[in-house]
Amino acid sequence: MFFALIGILIGAIIGFMLPYTYNTSYSLYISVAILACLDSVFGGIRSNLEKNFNINIFISGFFGNAALAAFLAYLGDRLGVPLYYAAIFTFGGRLFENFAQIRRILLFKRKESN
Repeated sequence: MFFALIGILIGAIIGFMLPYTYNTSYSLYISVAILACLDSVFGGIRSNLEKNFNINIFISGFFGNAALAAFLAYLGDRLGVPLYYAAIFTFGGRLFENFAQIRRILLFKRKESN
């Protein structure tokens, strides 16, 4: 858990320091893909706390969810239908569900140690 937090911190620092910008027309695709990645990260933290973390599942879910979410946003943009809402509802709901489970696990562990 400690190394994951260090990795997130290092990644955030590198991300803020890089002078990379992108076209604003891609902001919808990128934001939905980032939401999907955050869902995978929170799912990985949850599975690590539950002692059933698998790196292959995490990596495939991280990149697969991001690609699927960006593709849904792109396809919906081409069809004129806001399909990105499906990704927002799905990954956003799972993100909050994983956060709630992480909170419960940590609170339960804290209660057991007292």
